[in-house]
Amino acid sequence: MKEWLQSSFKIIDRYVIQKYLSTFVFTMGIFTVVAVVFDVSERLDDFLKYKAPLSKIVFEYYAGFVPFYLNMLSPLINFIAVIFFTAKMADQTEIVPILSGGMSFNRFIRPYMVAATIIFALNFVFSVYIIPRTNKLKVGFERVYVKPVENNTKSSTHMQIDDDSYVYIDNFDNNRKVGYNFVLEKFDGNEMIEKLMADRIAWDSVKNHWRIENYTIRKIDSLDEEMIKGTSMDTLLDMTPRDFEVYDNIFTAMNMTELNERIEKEKIRGTGMMTDLLLEKYKRFVTPLAAYVLTLMGVALSSKKVRGGIGLSLGIGIGLSFTYIVFIQFATMFSLKGGLPPIIAVFIPNLIFGALAFYLLHKAPK
Repeated sequence: MKEWLQSSFKIIDRYVIQKYLSTFVFTMGIFTVVAVVFDVSERLDDFLKYKAPLSKIVFEYYAGFVPFYLNMLSPLINFIAVIFFTAKMADQTEIVPILSGGMSFNRFIRPYMVAATIIFALNFVFSVYIIPRTNKLKVGFERVYVKPVENNTKSSTHMQIDDDSYVYIDNFDNNRKVGYNFVLEKFDGNEMIEKLMADRIAWDSVKNHWRIENYTIRKIDSLDEEMIKGTSMDTLLDMTPRDFEVYDNIFTAMNMTELNERIEKEKIRGTGMMTDLLLEKYKRFVTPLAAYVLTLMGVALSSKKVRGGIGLSLGIGIGLSFTYIVFIQFATMFSLKGGLPPIIAVFIPNLIFGALAFYLLHKAPK
């Protein structure tokens, strides 16, 4: 293994990879400290008001907060790290001898791509597998100690639960898992064949089914009708109390299995959340690609020695990285409000900045 590494990566390759990764980790550490300090100052009143235990603050809230925001800011951190150490190498006249010694600019970029691949793999694993788990801790904590919803009731919910069945609930209390003025309609094609109306529907968490109370069932068979009344009955429906949750960031706390199941159900139900679900799914796979795009752009911008040191390159890099984040937010809003397909919305920032990166590489001094 050691011989393979030595034959595949020259001293300069190992030097660049080490510089890249160490600067990335150092920058991420700085951002972590700054983010936590600012968040503590903002949330301290909430923690004291709702008497949050210190153990839960550390091992639930910040165990979810730190991975989530570091993963979100990873493109910014990555870009700044590349520009910082590359501009420093250029300022210390380390890059000119490398290129003058016969190494092509494309060959010089190879260790950057190796390091970017490591960061891409880490971001991908975190986005798909780890962040949803830590977000569950964070969201669960916020529901109790940061933004508790006193009136956790969802009103006027229409839902299609299968190809032929439609549900309406006037009010659903998420705290008690109880819905009021429940209606279930079943169709055969365009004709209604059964309508159930109930004063109350409650979730039995032990048996995992619904209990319907004070109900009336109207069965329709051509011109014949039958009315059935009752006080209570148990039934299985393809819906759970989670379908009526009104908390923020609920989709970010779903793992891929839960997210895919929710998407499949949404195709039938049509509650208006499909765009949010698809954006969350596609972001987990596409966002890590920013490691390659911003690495190329960072090398192109900072590999030339400029008068005044690394300040100008670092300033341009910070400006472009924030512009990248703004592009992501604009694309997301166009998808949510303007009808832009989610798959296009998540790819647009990488495509635009990828084209800019290749243009800058073409113009970079070689």
